[in-house]
Amino acid sequence: MASEAELLQTKLLQVDVVSPEGAMYSGKASMVFIKGQEGELGIKPGHSQLLTKVAPGTIRIQHFDGKEDLLFVAGGVLEIQPHHISVLADTVVRPQDINEQAAQEAINNARNALADKPEKLTAEELRYQLAESLAKLEMLKFIRQKRSHF
Repeated sequence: MASEAELLQTKLLQVDVVSPEGAMYSGKASMVFIKGQEGELGIKPGHSQLLTKVAPGTIRIQHFDGKEDLLFVAGGVLEIQPHHISVLADTVVRPQDINEQAAQEAINNARNALADKPEKLTAEELRYQLAESLAKLEMLKFIRQKRSHF
């Protein structure tokens, strides 16, 4: 007969998020939400294997007790195994480290630069900067909405 702790382990994912700066998160989760190349993914234990690019956005790591950890990633690679996910992120930022004013300025600068019809490569870089900054602001908005419900 399996113990309660053993049964709980089968209902959890091991989540590891690393960046060039090192390990940014390691822990257990009951569910993880992350923006993949083709859209948002909801990952539960037992998920089929997948390897995909990560789009700029928020990783929501839900714990068995209902609490959540949030991280912002600026892109990278996601590997999903049935009971383990790894995010190899280009950049990881914790919510408290996001500068809302700087993100808003980056959005305005990217939009203005795109309006000037830059060369293709520059336009792609500007679109990426715009998407990254918008995703940071979305994360902050999500946190504020969540706090207002309590």
